[in-house]
Amino acid sequence: MSVGSLDEETVEKYRRAGDALRTVLDEAAAMIEPGVTHLEVAEHAEARIEELADGPAFPVNISVDEEASHSTPGRDDDAEFGEEMVCLDVGVHVDGYIADAATTVDLSGNPELVEAAEEALDVAVDAVAPGVDTGTIGAEIEDVIRGYGYTPVLNLSGHGVEQWDAHTAPSVPNRGVEHGAELAVGDVIAIEPFATDGRGKVSEGNTEEIYGLERERSVRNRQARQILETITEEYRTLPFAARWFDVPRAEMALRRLKQQDVIHGYPVLKEEEGCLVSQAEHTLVVTEDGCEITTA
Repeated sequence: MSVGSLDEETVEKYRRAGDALRTVLDEAAAMIEPGVTHLEVAEHAEARIEELADGPAFPVNISVDEEASHSTPGRDDDAEFGEEMVCLDVGVHVDGYIADAATTVDLSGNPELVEAAEEALDVAVDAVAPGVDTGTIGAEIEDVIRGYGYTPVLNLSGHGVEQWDAHTAPSVPNRGVEHGAELAVGDVIAIEPFATDGRGKVSEGNTEEIYGLERERSVRNRQARQILETITEEYRTLPFAARWFDVPRAEMALRRLKQQDVIHGYPVLKEEEGCLVSQAEHTLVVTEDGCEITTA
């Protein structure tokens, strides 16, 4: 059935993306245990996405301990899971319509930090309805996380999702704000509380394995031109991983494209060293009587 401005076919594509994501997220989370590599989990998840849907909406994010987002393994990454807090964030698309969800696997012995993010997500989803201000939802998230004795990551937020665009308006903050955006029937949003035992603010690290298209322009270098053609044909405006390009001198070509402002990077976002971050996320469609979670 249609929902607000979304026709029946579009709603069904969001649902199909969500169904595929739920399967992949559960499988990938079950793989996370000491001794398994980040690359094994990411490659398994992305291969399953290709089987079940049209492709990843972004590279599988595997963020560990103080890392909060934008961390994905490189081509030859041999990092293994240890006694860590692991945030697993997965995106799937069907014809560009996106499902985005995340879960946290605790190997560190801090289950309450995971519970804080999960309960904050549950409370936030319950608050969603037409006419509700996203600042009110942020206040609900903040209250739950602070009630556990932790801090929400204040400079990360949930977001809208549209065709071929994983991060659009409205922003759904993880703290109370006076003037947010009023939700309407047919809005598709991803709510993603982050909880931390740190200061509640992330900054950019030095590692960068995820990129996105900034603008199309002619480039002289042959390898860079080949990669740009792949980006525009396969990924369009969706983020992609450096390890997805199996061509000679791919890293050098990506550097050229970035230097020419054709692509931009997504540096890993991190809390202070020694801190932990947990995450929980669902994508949902705002309906007349509340919402439908597409990734449940």
